[in-house]
Amino acid sequence: MKTYRIGVLGGDGIGPEVAAEAVKVLRKAQDGFAFEFVEYPFGSDHYLKTQEFIPDRAFEEIRTLDAVLLGALGDPRLAPGVVERGILFKLRFGLDLYVNLRPVKLYTEKLCPIKGKGPKDIDMVVCRENTEDAYSGEVRYEKKGTPEEVAIQEARYSWKGCERIIRYAFETARRRNGKKKVTLVDKANAVRAHEIWRRAYEHVARDFPEVQKDFAYVDATCMWFVKNPESFDVLVTSNMFGDIITDLGAMIQGGMGLAAGGNIHPGRVSVFEPIHGSAPKYKGQRKVSPLAAILAGGMLLEHLGQKKAADRIEAAVQKVLQSDALPSIDASSGVPTDKVGDMVVQAL
Repeated sequence: MKTYRIGVLGGDGIGPEVAAEAVKVLRKAQDGFAFEFVEYPFGSDHYLKTQEFIPDRAFEEIRTLDAVLLGALGDPRLAPGVVERGILFKLRFGLDLYVNLRPVKLYTEKLCPIKGKGPKDIDMVVCRENTEDAYSGEVRYEKKGTPEEVAIQEARYSWKGCERIIRYAFETARRRNGKKKVTLVDKANAVRAHEIWRRAYEHVARDFPEVQKDFAYVDATCMWFVKNPESFDVLVTSNMFGDIITDLGAMIQGGMGLAAGGNIHPGRVSVFEPIHGSAPKYKGQRKVSPLAAILAGGMLLEHLGQKKAADRIEAAVQKVLQSDALPSIDASSGVPTDKVGDMVVQAL
């Protein structure tokens, strides 16, 4: 029997609570394979005690794992972005996780805030480049502390970075049971550097003649997400634009409590997480939905080649959402975090 070694990094706030439910569901989904879970303490509490994020010895161990499940990061005791850069960015850049994969899928019409839209209308995947753009550039200042101060942070795009995420998007469209269409989301009409994205897209598209080409500026994309989400299949975009449009995607699928994502390098150890924050005000209250973390666990399974088990988890989540047992997916549902996990296990 194949045994997968999975790192579990609960992180901050509600992160450990939702990660625990994802682990519970993954254990139930074992069928012809098994898991060995390796717990890591890294997060804000650990940093405040030790002044370290992920020490080198632990990072080298993480490299040997099959995948990592991450809960959430962020703590009001630290400046914004400190723990995220120290942990999540280290994983993304250190492991070269160049794909940020975000399914945007509506499981039941009652969750959709858009009038007249149902599950058949909202089923897309965003492939966000995950290692470049302004996120990888160093900030510098000119005339700091004066009225003429200027802050500068470069948005960098390499041919390699653009080409490989665009190719991943076309491969995703080829194997998806969708419209076989890839939409490049950029701002090439105003940001001249985005011309490299257009050239890389045309270069890759020649290898996929059966996939329909499509282009959209990022502002128009936000409009069309709301107006006609059914027009999209697979989208590919830069790091910053992907960060923004996937939050909008989360809302049209029902909320952040359902939004799962993967930080992926095909064939290598990759990191899967709910894309919501750490919600420190709910820490320890068992109020939040673990469904995004559970769906992230399903993505982890698919990455490992266990698609049948991944599909079972997704079907179980859909069954719970379509029932009346869970009135909402936010903290007002009245259903404790662990009870929602139990519902998914029961559905499995």
